[in-house]
Amino acid sequence: MPKLKKPTAKNAAKGGKEAAESPTAASAAPQLQVDERAPPVTPVNRIKYAPPHMKKDKQNRGSSRFNITSKRELTKLPLLKDAGADGREELLIQKLHQCTVVFDFQSDPLSDLKWKEVKRAALNELVDFLSRNPSAITEPVYPEMIKMFATNAFRALPPPSNPNGAEYDPEEDEPSLEPSWPHLQAVYDVFLRFLESPEFMPAIAKKFLDQKFVLQLLDLFDSEDPRERDCLKTTLHRIYGKFLNLRAYIRKQINNIFYRFIFETERHNGVAELLEILGSIINGFALPLKEEHKTFLMRVLLPLHKVKSLSVYHAQLAYGVVQFLEKDPALTCIVVNGLLKYWPKVHSPKEVMFLNEIEEILDVIEPSEFTKVMVPLFHQLAKCVSSQHFQVAERALFFWNNEYVMSLISENCSVILPIMFGALYRNSKAHWNKTIHGLIYNALKLFMEMNQKLFDECTSQYKADLAESERREQTRFNTWLQATELALDNPKSDEFGIKLSDITNGSGYIPGDASAASSGSVTPGTVPAEIKDVARVAPGDAKMIRRRSFLPADQSTKEALERYRGHPVKAVKDES
Repeated sequence: MPKLKKPTAKNAAKGGKEAAESPTAASAAPQLQVDERAPPVTPVNRIKYAPPHMKKDKQNRGSSRFNITSKRELTKLPLLKDAGADGREELLIQKLHQCTVVFDFQSDPLSDLKWKEVKRAALNELVDFLSRNPSAITEPVYPEMIKMFATNAFRALPPPSNPNGAEYDPEEDEPSLEPSWPHLQAVYDVFLRFLESPEFMPAIAKKFLDQKFVLQLLDLFDSEDPRERDCLKTTLHRIYGKFLNLRAYIRKQINNIFYRFIFETERHNGVAELLEILGSIINGFALPLKEEHKTFLMRVLLPLHKVKSLSVYHAQLAYGVVQFLEKDPALTCIVVNGLLKYWPKVHSPKEVMFLNEIEEILDVIEPSEFTKVMVPLFHQLAKCVSSQHFQVAERALFFWNNEYVMSLISENCSVILPIMFGALYRNSKAHWNKTIHGLIYNALKLFMEMNQKLFDECTSQYKADLAESERREQTRFNTWLQATELALDNPKSDEFGIKLSDITNGSGYIPGDASAASSGSVTPGTVPAEIKDVARVAPGDAKMIRRRSFLPADQSTKEALERYRGHPVKAVKDES
């Protein structure tokens, strides 16, 4: 195959001159005067510089960018089990060299099928051989094994299929699978057999498995293939357990991934797997906890609750938080207040997840710590019981089915019952869902059995508060009537077009819409007859009518509106 010459300015100028002297070129286009000092003309990349309406060809996002090996011809080597003891180590290294050859699975999947099969067979043989012969891992094998894994696994990942951080739904969305997985899976299996071997010596491997290796391994957690993330999770966990000198570095880099995820991108595919690894790491923390670990809880785990894709990793996150509380119960107040800080306002499914996590926390909470958080916690639970989303109300009322939670409530009934009574009593009949009625009756019955006297006091207090609320409503109503009378008595009221009919039909007055300006009432002798009829109606029975928006009275504006609607213009008498 002839070699292609690299284009240079001299060759380009020479080519342009030959084209200009050619008779064909002269007849095809008119002569143009070209400045010889000008740089050679560069062909325009029409795809790159195309206008917005010209789209590029759709690329397959499921493939990573590998460094394809140029020489891919492989020769099948003898089997390791047939080799003698003297030549086994050399044959093992030769097979590892063969496995460093990287093939193309994306642009041409059917190419090099014979040599791909040779590599796949070699990888499967290595998995079986290392499982049966752990003593075969000698010192010369370490650099070759790590090099083989790095060559196959470390690559540039494809662009994300959800660049905006959309929430992944396992039931509807299909994951982007890696086309090279037949080889990649075997590479992970070989490396895991290498790390898990009883003959593995971290003192030798740390010369080749360093911080750069760990950083590249962590970058792969953003892969969209769930199979690869699962293998990465196991691999990183084994490295964390074997290499004590890399533990602090691994935790630091995982924190950096979370910081970027929380405060910048809100998009990462491996958050659930990283949290699962951290769950086992937290379980092994020594007591007392270091300040570094407490900072991780407050600055990473708690802010992770505010991300919109919480449902993807909430189970692993809740497990890590509960592990912290089992290690140090004194952190309960920080955790509960943090959850209340990030409590969702309008996202009901997320609210259900928060309630699940709160119950898990209450299962391990100490009674002394419960008293510190029960007031703000049950104020939030009262709001959840009053939620119109029946799943939120139902999940909050399920707390009364938990025996340990009920024992905590019974010990502090004098504080919790006054907080919860209003929400329970009000929704026992007002809630639209019949299932919620039954759960509320169950909670009220349990409270009644705990302290009958306190329950009666709360009932009396609730009715007194209800009567006070009605009195305030009546006061507001009377105050509005006073304001109406003053407005009608104003001599300038005619200038603003204020009419008694506009007030009595509700356009200028909405009962209970403003706070009371005074506690006095209007005397019957000073109230017009039309307003007396309105005053006879109780505030709760008054018909709620929205304020009306009047169109401008300008004739030209009315005509323009009629023309816009396509109706004939009629003369409209100006009543303003």
